[in-house]
Amino acid sequence: MFARNLKAAGRAKGLSQEELAHRAGIDRTYISSLERSVYNASIDVVDHLATVFEIEADLLKRRPEKK
Repeated sequence: MFARNLKAAGRAKGLSQEELAHRAGIDRTYISSLERSVYNASIDVVDHLATVFEIEADLLKRRPEKK
C-alpha cells in the first residue's frame, strides 16, 4: 500500500522522484526503491514525505477506501 500511495501522492502533487527527494532530503534512488517496494520506509522517512505532500503520515500507509 505504501508504494502505491507514495506514487499516487507524487503524481497528485506533480512531483518527479528527483523533486520529491530534494524536498524530503532523501536520495532519489531511495525514493525509487520505496516506490518499487524494495525497501520499507522508516517512520522518519514517512513523516518527511508526508510533510512534503502536506498530508497526514498515516494516509501514506492506508488502504484506499472502497466506494
